[in-house]
Amino acid sequence: MAQQLKTDWTLFVTTVGLVCFGLVMVYSASSIVADLKFHSSVYFLYRQVFWAALSLAALMYFKKRSYKMLETPTWAFAPLGMVLGLLVLVYFLDSKQHRWLRAGPLSLQPSEFAKPALIIFLAWFVTHRLKAINAKHTLLPATVTVSAVGLMVVIADLGTAVVLVLTAATVFFVAGLDKKYIAIAACVGMMLATVAVIAKPYRLGRIIGYLDPKYELLDQLDTHGVVKTYVNRSMSARDPSYQVRQSKIAVGTGGIGGVGLMRGQQKMLYLPEAHTDFIYAVVGEELGLWGSTAVLLGFVLILWRGLRLFWLAPDDFGRYLALGVTVSVVAQAFINMSVVLDLAPTKGIPLPMISSGGSSLLSTLVSLGILMSVSEHSG
Repeated sequence: MAQQLKTDWTLFVTTVGLVCFGLVMVYSASSIVADLKFHSSVYFLYRQVFWAALSLAALMYFKKRSYKMLETPTWAFAPLGMVLGLLVLVYFLDSKQHRWLRAGPLSLQPSEFAKPALIIFLAWFVTHRLKAINAKHTLLPATVTVSAVGLMVVIADLGTAVVLVLTAATVFFVAGLDKKYIAIAACVGMMLATVAVIAKPYRLGRIIGYLDPKYELLDQLDTHGVVKTYVNRSMSARDPSYQVRQSKIAVGTGGIGGVGLMRGQQKMLYLPEAHTDFIYAVVGEELGLWGSTAVLLGFVLILWRGLRLFWLAPDDFGRYLALGVTVSVVAQAFINMSVVLDLAPTKGIPLPMISSGGSSLLSTLVSLGILMSVSEHSG
């Protein structure tokens, strides 16, 4: 019989702590750029505080309500349908990036909300098809749904699509999906990922910049420079290794103890996206190894508490909700930190709860609110 659960204060305090720490680092990383662009050093901080308040309210909403209310076809399909509709809408409204819905000073990134929507769908679907997980009538609708969401997201956001697919793959693997289906899905996924990378010059430039930064191997294989010409269609790909080099300089400068909060140099227009995707480099420069390790340990704590809830939840729906949320949040964090440390190609994915960005923060805290609900309402 499953153990009686209650409010997970370790998870709650860790989450709130990371959000508060993120506000401090957003101000530190963005104040100079904000002052230059908007004549206000607190421009990005105020926006992040607004989203933090909204996101914490959403977290408390889902935390206080039973996760079992989500175990309905309405909750399984309606959020996914809304996200897909928004992704189609943003494709036409944001003709360049296909990412943002903008209304005055506010902007929304629909792909971020695909994560909690897909997690709820996966938990509901697997719970109700668990005994026939390898049957065709199970595999077909699951494949169509995950593929539709993944393909719509990957158009503009490869990093988020990777997190979505990784979350779905983990849930189905744990649910007992046959290894041959896993192998087939992995091969198809690799092929689609390759097409997605080649389709965007800047993505291909990032991969080449990671694997062959000096173009030594590429020059031998591509003697006519066709690939280089294609990659250079994107201005951001002219030097795809620049961002990572500046990130490594920041982390290396920080050393063990850091140069001090607000005293970092790389955020002064040397490191692009210092307050968003590469904020972990600012943490490394200003707070050193101790600060970077503290952030890492925060996500390790979330991993531990999430897997604990997966093990202790009294029903399958709660178990797969806990698993999906844990994999989604922690995988995104580890991918972001790996990119900043040059352990993986640049993907343009934020560090959950730390990076500046309202959509990411709201999506993450909604997911973590659901995770806390599994603990609080499992009796």
